[in-house]
Amino acid sequence: MTETAANNVCVIIAAKNAADTIELAIASALRETEVAEVVVIDDGSSDRTAQAARDADDGTGRLVVVEFEKNRGPAGARNHAIEISRSPLIAILDADDFFFPGRFKPMLQADDWDFVADNIAFVEAETVPSAHTKLDHFHPQPLFLDLVAFVEGNITRKGVRRGEIGFLKPIMRRSFLDAHGLRYNESLRLGEDYDLYVRALARGARYKIIHSCGYGAVVRGNSLSGSHRTEDLRRLYEADRAILSSSPLSPEAAEAIRRHERHIRGRYELRHFLDLKSKSGPGAALAYSLANLGAVPAIAGGIFQDKTERFRKNGVPVATAGPKGLRYLLQAPAEG
Repeated sequence: MTETAANNVCVIIAAKNAADTIELAIASALRETEVAEVVVIDDGSSDRTAQAARDADDGTGRLVVVEFEKNRGPAGARNHAIEISRSPLIAILDADDFFFPGRFKPMLQADDWDFVADNIAFVEAETVPSAHTKLDHFHPQPLFLDLVAFVEGNITRKGVRRGEIGFLKPIMRRSFLDAHGLRYNESLRLGEDYDLYVRALARGARYKIIHSCGYGAVVRGNSLSGSHRTEDLRRLYEADRAILSSSPLSPEAAEAIRRHERHIRGRYELRHFLDLKSKSGPGAALAYSLANLGAVPAIAGGIFQDKTERFRKNGVPVATAGPKGLRYLLQAPAEG
């Protein structure tokens, strides 16, 4: 029996202050027959996240809940879950999201991948209970991403809502991670998924995408994943630089990562400029610009984009609405 033919998926949920949503996430994972274990890491919550997680136990012995006294971030939480789990296949589920019924069956039909991801439906929080009745069905249309296509898919464009391909939630083959010594970069609080997948692709990972939709990403205004610090942007572009200096890359792949590094560094420079202006006044922000002339184009361009956004039409979202009103990350024709 192959890894993908058995019930050998570990679902990892890193959770912080997710008491209101964690039970739905866990229940959706335990519902899947392919799931051998669900590992929840309560990452230093100040609410009853751990107890809410235990309340979702279905009595099958598949649920493990671990509590961290101090917050380590999603990368640290996921790394710990990987180390204490046993299953050969690893799937990540955010604590405020859920799986649609039958998610794993189409993903595990073939064995030709190291990472395999499916489509994502973005669901408004108030419509979650009925979302499965509105889910469009897509032909799998499998394709493989190389490093260049993946990195390019993570360069944000103005007016494109949540279009980054880094939002995909692949199943990962533990044997590939272990063979190449790959784990999440715990210095990152933003883009830790992107960083792991780029490093895997640089080492020859087969990253497969199917268009069938099995992951529900819940859209909430107060989502922790929707906010980040200026420092997080700096660490992310530094992670790109680390990949460039330490991974064997083709010229095309290296150039793609450099483009992503410039993109993230530009976002950092704008945020840093605005932080200085807010905390220390316009003079301090101007002095920083004059001392860092290389940052001026990113700062000026970012300010111009922000000021003129309301006068321009939004771009066509990558996460497009299907016939039944849900928005999807991957564009594909729905089955009739």
